[in-house]
Amino acid sequence: MADDRSNSATLAAALPVVAGRCDLLLGPYSTGLMRVAGRLAAERGWLLWNHGGAGDDVQAAHPGHLVSILTPASRYAEPFVRHLARAGTGVRLWIAPGRGGFGRQVAAGAEAAARRFGLDPARLDHVAGSGGPPEDEPWDLFCAGSFEEDVDLIRRFRSARRPPRVVGAIAAGVREFGISGLDPAGVYGVGQWFPGQPGARDPAIGPPEDEFLVAYTARYGVWPDYPAVQAVAAAALATHCLNQADHADGALWQAALDLDTSTLFGGFRIRPPDGGQIGHDPVLVRWTGAAPMLVTPGDALSPAD
Repeated sequence: MADDRSNSATLAAALPVVAGRCDLLLGPYSTGLMRVAGRLAAERGWLLWNHGGAGDDVQAAHPGHLVSILTPASRYAEPFVRHLARAGTGVRLWIAPGRGGFGRQVAAGAEAAARRFGLDPARLDHVAGSGGPPEDEPWDLFCAGSFEEDVDLIRRFRSARRPPRVVGAIAAGVREFGISGLDPAGVYGVGQWFPGQPGARDPAIGPPEDEFLVAYTARYGVWPDYPAVQAVAAAALATHCLNQADHADGALWQAALDLDTSTLFGGFRIRPPDGGQIGHDPVLVRWTGAAPMLVTPGDALSPAD
């Protein structure tokens, strides 16, 4: 294990050292750092288990060298959009991408999903908060920026003459949203993992969710957040594949391609030939007071509180 300090140069210097002394190599956290790590893996012939970079471009960039366990960014918004579509209200969905490439990928996926599910999407300038919906009709909002961008946009539009009827945001998929300074009640969030999702108590590979949560809390004194669960799932999958194959990276890649399985993190299946993740689904939560609750397909759509 090595600390990359969230710095590309530090990562580039540390990763070859780590790779030289291990049989299984887990990547860093963040799409930006995974771009660097993926290039190194391809150049040096490693197989890297990606539990930290959801960008579509990262997942498909290095076939044979990168196994991704995360839902790609372009599919992040699907559970929120599907939930809106099931309600059949006909309200227009305004989508606000952030400054970075990740937010643009999420927003593009949200727009494509909206059209696929029969909604009428429109784009909103996330940074300026301009070009917004008319004030004489109801509208819904999905924010796909950084945490700070999402919080700022929700704050601004909640005070508008006609605030959005339903709000969804990437930022609301993490626990920090509850202490962002906003009243979180009623906001929908999307993310990679949330406690209690289907199948987590009895996964095919790795520890059950409740067993892991108890062990993690006993050791560290705090509840784990999604990065810890992602890393544990990656380690469990990598170990399983190593046990199914010899130590050659090509054999590990093929073992990963052959899998259609589950961990405490959710489903796992990668797409041949590029290795993009197609088996894991994002989760949808809704904040009720100070805590988020998992939204299931049968739950009714709830406008903002």
